[in-house]
Amino acid sequence: MAPEDYNVRPGETKSIACPDCRTWRRIMGDKVLKIREHCVSDKVAERGKHTTCPGSDQLVVVDIDVRRWQVKQDRLLREAMPQENRRAVQQFYKPLPATATPISRFTAEITLETTRRSYLAHRQGCAACVGGEQRKHCTDGDILARRYVLALQEEPARREAREQQERQDRHTAQKQSAAAVRKKQWAKHGGAVVETANNRCADRFPGSLSEFRGPHLPLGPQDERAHNERQSELGKQYAHKRATAAA
Repeated sequence: MAPEDYNVRPGETKSIACPDCRTWRRIMGDKVLKIREHCVSDKVAERGKHTTCPGSDQLVVVDIDVRRWQVKQDRLLREAMPQENRRAVQQFYKPLPATATPISRFTAEITLETTRRSYLAHRQGCAACVGGEQRKHCTDGDILARRYVLALQEEPARREAREQQERQDRHTAQKQSAAAVRKKQWAKHGGAVVETANNRCADRFPGSLSEFRGPHLPLGPQDERAHNERQSELGKQYAHKRATAAA
């Protein structure tokens, strides 16, 4: 018989399409299976003639693999369903959320205050970490304690780095402020005003380039006699050093 002409699903009533009258009938029995007795005509209730179908009490032998037959029928049913009513064979479930990371494994910014708070919060809530003369810690408590001690040791270097960064920021801000002031002054007094003032400049001393480089500066020594004696003495010392070096 065709696979779609019978139903032997586990947990459901076994039924079959009668090979003679092609109507669905129940399969009776547990070990010996037979088609339930039925009439050819369905009008017996209307006082029609009662005629037994030749397919009544026929033996039914299940010689198929029920599991494979059920898989095939389920596939045929899904293909026959409208697309909006189909359902995937494999169900996809939302994954469970991951276990929360212990506080000792956080990779946030490590500072003296954060390590101190984490260590104290862990000791208050951990029954394995006890206080006393000899402090004992669990695995996470030991990690937090070491991290706190390391932060204490690195705090002077971090403080110096912060102060240096603050000094650099202040210096940069001062430079920017000075540049802004000069820019504002130039916008207010620059342009034609500066050009006019530059064109009106005149030498303070006629014939000289500037007051610091002109004929009024001394060109020779103030005491020529003392200068000549000093030069003579330096020449003698130099000659004596040369003679000594040659000997």
